[in-house]
Amino acid sequence: MKQVFSYLKDYKKECILGPLFKMLEVVFELFVPLVMAGIIDYGIVNADKAYLWKRGGLLVVLAVIGLSCTLVAQYFAARAATGFSQKLKSALFAHIQTLTYSELDTVGTATLITRMTSDVNTMQTGINWVIRLFLRSPCVVLGATILAFVISPRTALIFVAVIVLLSLVVFGIMLKNIPMFRSVQNHLDGVLELTRENLSGARVIRAFQREPDEMAHFEQRNQELMRTQMRAARFSALMNPVTYVIVNAGLAVLIWRGAIQVSVGTLSQGEVVALVSYLSQILVELIKLANVIIMATKAIASGKRIQAVFDRKPSFDRNGTRIQTSGGAAVEFDRVSFAYAGAAGESLSGICFAAQPGEVIGVIGGTGSGKSTLVNLIPRFYDVTRGAVRVNGRDVREYPAEQLREHISVVPQKAVLFKGTIRSNLMWGAPEADENQLRDALECAQAAEFVFAKERGLDAPVEQGGRNLSGGQRQRLTIARALVTQPDILILDDSASALDYATEARLRRALRELPQKPTIFIVSQRTASIRHADRIIVLEDGEAVGIGTHEQLLRTCPVYAEIDRSQSSTETGAKEAEA
Repeated sequence: MKQVFSYLKDYKKECILGPLFKMLEVVFELFVPLVMAGIIDYGIVNADKAYLWKRGGLLVVLAVIGLSCTLVAQYFAARAATGFSQKLKSALFAHIQTLTYSELDTVGTATLITRMTSDVNTMQTGINWVIRLFLRSPCVVLGATILAFVISPRTALIFVAVIVLLSLVVFGIMLKNIPMFRSVQNHLDGVLELTRENLSGARVIRAFQREPDEMAHFEQRNQELMRTQMRAARFSALMNPVTYVIVNAGLAVLIWRGAIQVSVGTLSQGEVVALVSYLSQILVELIKLANVIIMATKAIASGKRIQAVFDRKPSFDRNGTRIQTSGGAAVEFDRVSFAYAGAAGESLSGICFAAQPGEVIGVIGGTGSGKSTLVNLIPRFYDVTRGAVRVNGRDVREYPAEQLREHISVVPQKAVLFKGTIRSNLMWGAPEADENQLRDALECAQAAEFVFAKERGLDAPVEQGGRNLSGGQRQRLTIARALVTQPDILILDDSASALDYATEARLRRALRELPQKPTIFIVSQRTASIRHADRIIVLEDGEAVGIGTHEQLLRTCPVYAEIDRSQSSTETGAKEAEA
């Protein structure tokens, strides 16, 4: 929690001045019952109008000063809470950006979103309340008790009994509620995860007509969240009635004892009114304190969840000392094995090959054979379990991530575009790219025709996720974005699946003719896409069952030959497109 609260250090002044002005408000507020006692005992009893006007004016002055102190305290509390929230969100987002794929997979996207939003907002509210009320309530209780002893020590013992009983109730409920609120947040994670999954997969759900099933699943998760919230709320709801019973019982005893003392002349009517007022203030402030404590327990639970993200350190440094490459193969896999965190078995086992600069390497295999996993090890999105992946003769674990990835461009399976323009999306990897570089990349990716057919060309708008573009257009733009950086290693992870054979054939020819001659990895399900690669790696159940050219693999690798035969009709169409 130390790191989370460190973002309050720039608001030390606000954290001091906020409670200080609240304390001043408390001082003026505690004078009000004494002034009222004087009005009753002297002004009303003696019918002294001058005294009444003076004391009435004093009440107005106390009210104005108290209000002013409250407004200043509110300002400082809000400034500290919102500033803390802004800095915490920025730091948390920056930290999440440093985490590797493996760490992000372990934590989960839905959980990270909840902690970035709901948990940070809970902490913001908690800090605001603590600055404004945490010291105010104990000071009112303590001050009211002291003044009660000044007025009547014997009667003030009632205050002590009430405060002890209320403290037991408040802190007992607080200790019980802390784990309950933590459970509520965990269930909220589950609801958010299911909601996100359903929204992103809405088309699939509707295509298979699974809306009723998903609605039932959501209802189940939502009911679990509701039951957890109800348990926490029921226990919290005990706070007000129990405290009101205790304080009202104390008031009844106070009025009974006060009436007796007034009748014997040891207390005045004004002093009894003052004591009742102080006991009422204690009631209000202890209920406020109870709510503050509940809010603080929520904030602490949220803070621990946020700290758990900060405690998850990245497995490597993004900005370490740059190193010299030693030449050799552009990419080398040396007996590489890999298993995902928590997986029962390895996704890759004993992979060995070397890709020379300028070579085109095809990667093919059945679904789940490890194709994407293999290429994700090159830019070190994941770390190998055994063996080593080398780029330009050096283990990728020796490179700072920034140095390693500035020479590698990856086009993932899912074409991801960001809200903005075509130009802003293309310049993600190369902010300094000029018009000619963008045009060359679009032409190589076979995207120039449709881009420049748009009215605004490169400045045409792109909606979130590229939803105003077709699947093929999105894929071609992501390929162009990768080419703008002029990489030494280009990884196309099944990124041309939405292209027709003729367009894909033109794309492959254009990649071959790139002037910088990058090493290209093409992951595909289709033999037509990789048949002209310098070498093809065939994967089955995470093992390389064949490495060679198309013709060699047809003769020596049954798995590849079977894939090729199953696609023979498609292959014919591809050859015609090539011609």
